[in-house]
Amino acid sequence: MLRLGVFLFMMMSAPGLAQQLTGLARLSGDGVSVTSTEASVEIGIPMTQAVPWRVFTLADPPRLVVDFSELDWGETDGEALVSTIGSIVTMQTGLFRPGWSRMVLTLSEPLAVDTAAMRREGEAARVDIRLIPTDPEHFAAKAGAPASALFKAAPIALQRDPRGTGPLVVVLDPGHGGLDPGAEKEGVREADLMLTFARELKDVLLRSDGVDVVLTRDEDVFVPLEERVSIARAAGADLFISLHADALAQGRANGATVYTLSEDATDIASQKLAERHDRSDLLAGVDLSETGDEVALVLMDMARTETDPRSDALADALVQGIFVATGSTYKTPRMEAGFSVLKAPDIPSVLVELGFLSSKRDREKLVDPDWRRSAAEGMRDAILSWAEADAAAAERLRQ
Repeated sequence: MLRLGVFLFMMMSAPGLAQQLTGLARLSGDGVSVTSTEASVEIGIPMTQAVPWRVFTLADPPRLVVDFSELDWGETDGEALVSTIGSIVTMQTGLFRPGWSRMVLTLSEPLAVDTAAMRREGEAARVDIRLIPTDPEHFAAKAGAPASALFKAAPIALQRDPRGTGPLVVVLDPGHGGLDPGAEKEGVREADLMLTFARELKDVLLRSDGVDVVLTRDEDVFVPLEERVSIARAAGADLFISLHADALAQGRANGATVYTLSEDATDIASQKLAERHDRSDLLAGVDLSETGDEVALVLMDMARTETDPRSDALADALVQGIFVATGSTYKTPRMEAGFSVLKAPDIPSVLVELGFLSSKRDREKLVDPDWRRSAAEGMRDAILSWAEADAAAAERLRQ
């Protein structure tokens, strides 16, 4: 067994192994296991083949991160696996970025990595990790992502051609503006804050190859909700992200939430769009100006059949990206609602509540440039991972 404190990166050195690591590894046997005793927490990850991997811890909140290049997590139910483990709050697994899969355990108390090792079992392999209690000071001193996990060495090149030609067009929609300041708390206005974040996210995205970014507003002006969607369509948007930071008059809530259009709202949205929009603006590349309501609604429903799953996948990726980068998501981070800006039938669309201005904890994060930078980088990684998967899905459909 290899003893370590925070970080391990294993590139198996057996002769010829590099040639064996070209396929995607999958979980094998009963999949991931998590057990605990008074002295330790044991994690077992059996897989069909050995792949490069690493493990490290992050603070605030305390987390354990395990990366693989690349592991299919299958139907892993993180909630069920850790439901009886008092020292683990949540487990999340998924694609972190193209080529890398990630497991994140949010801890209720500081736990140090005591031992971690991958052992070969014929063609298969297994990773075993043992966590032991430690004090907060020791945990904080050892926590931090290693340089190899930051992915900042070079711009990310996006290889895609999922639905058309040209770069990935990301439309960012800073909520509110002008006569509509949005939520306000302790001198912080949602409209100003989201415009700042949208500009920062744009800068982060533009450092990746093959990405264009359009803002629905780039100053403190009021833009009607439906016009925001029209701007996205005119820009040839591949995806649309509306950015908000709400406030609650009652109750306590903190952390980011990602919304997609609710199923109930979809039918209402279709009806209202057919009634109120210029029909030439309902679907990109389709002239419905001479089309009756019935045909227009059918065409819009057909578009949503393809778009809704893509929106769901985008939302899931953003939840994962924000959580991995900041550890700050709401207790139920995936939600649905009938927001007007999500009603385009032909553009994958999500609304991100980056946090709650009514929460002192969230407010301090949202006004912190370093925290916003981390959130922007997490969203960038999520967007690029989604785009790669979306392109692959489109290619499979064409074959």
